[in-house]
Amino acid sequence: QVQLVESGGGLVQAGGSLRLSCAASGRTFSTYDMGWFRQAPGKEREFVAKIRRSGSSTYYADSAKGRFTISRDNAKNTVYLQMNSLKPEDTAVYYCAASTGNWYGPYIPNYWGQGTQVTVSS
Repeated sequence: QVQLVESGGGLVQAGGSLRLSCAASGRTFSTYDMGWFRQAPGKEREFVAKIRRSGSSTYYADSAKGRFTISRDNAKNTVYLQMNSLKPEDTAVYYCAASTGNWYGPYIPNYWGQGTQVTVSS
């Protein structure tokens, strides 16, 4: 089992940057593809980005391409989401996730973090 704890959320002005972190418990972090999702008020949770177990591959939602970067440090059991050029529409609760699924299929989390709020003011 994996426990995920996000941090790094906050309030930022449009055009600014934030880096989210997600610390995972357990010794099996490197066996999970890690991902980030977000959920804005009144909307469904949506996929943002994922990174393969080894860190060799990444994949982004169109809304994140060119602005967000997902990375991981398996020695620290941590995954990151660097968010640049933030827009008010990026305002949401951001969730970290861990998956044992097939990289080439839909990203289906086995575990979720509790979420961290990101608010982008205009």
